[in-house]
Amino acid sequence: MKVIMTTKIDLASMNIMDRLIENFGFKEYGRSFDNNPVYYKNDTLILTTNGEMIYYDNLDESVAKQLGFKPEIIVFASRHSSRQKMPALTTHVTGNWGNAMYGGKDGSLAVAQPNAMKLALLKLSELNDLGWTVCYEATHHGPSELEVPSLFIEIGSGEEEWKNERAGEIVAETIMHVLRGYQRAKFKIAIGIGGGHYAPKQTKRALETDVAFSHIAPKYTHPVSREMLIRAIERTSGKVDAIYVDWKGSKGETRQMAKALAGELGLEFIKD
Repeated sequence: MKVIMTTKIDLASMNIMDRLIENFGFKEYGRSFDNNPVYYKNDTLILTTNGEMIYYDNLDESVAKQLGFKPEIIVFASRHSSRQKMPALTTHVTGNWGNAMYGGKDGSLAVAQPNAMKLALLKLSELNDLGWTVCYEATHHGPSELEVPSLFIEIGSGEEEWKNERAGEIVAETIMHVLRGYQRAKFKIAIGIGGGHYAPKQTKRALETDVAFSHIAPKYTHPVSREMLIRAIERTSGKVDAIYVDWKGSKGETRQMAKALAGELGLEFIKD
């Protein structure tokens, strides 16, 4: 079973959930999760919790305890917040390259599903008739303690955008597209190093080539240790083919370590 995760305290999450139910025929399942109704369609469930999803470590275990199955993938339908209030549609995997400021644990990464995130990025871009920014975000915030692949797909970055019904429709359709197709998708999988939080070079490359990004370590997290980069490879669903470096957007010791590690592991090294 596949899980779409929502929360009652998030306007964007509820917007996306409403569009999923209205447009894709989800029905009540007759069971509850965290004391909220569960909705289903075929092999996909919509679950709702009562607090911030970024703090929901071990969600996969909670699903197993409450509903009796381990999800094969979790898509978090969420808001994105920024001080600039930039209208945006984003996708990313969770985890903390260093200290955990907003959920998860220090130096802990969730399991990335790069094919799913690339499909999300492509579909968001295709459907985006709002003129908003569409991009990856770097790996950040929790939950980090999940043993099944997961990704966030978000509406940003302020209340006006979170409540925008067209944005909710775009994300709902994108989620369904991802869940239908991610297992069959075949892309070149890369770990991303460098650049800013909104990963402009990684986003451009993913939209224009066959590369799908897993974890992305932006410049503000550097220096990234060799151990954390290996951890990012290990915490990727599917075989990692390459390490990609935004060269000018990376600190020297991190980019050199990434280049050396690619050689050691027999991975393609992509320098941008």
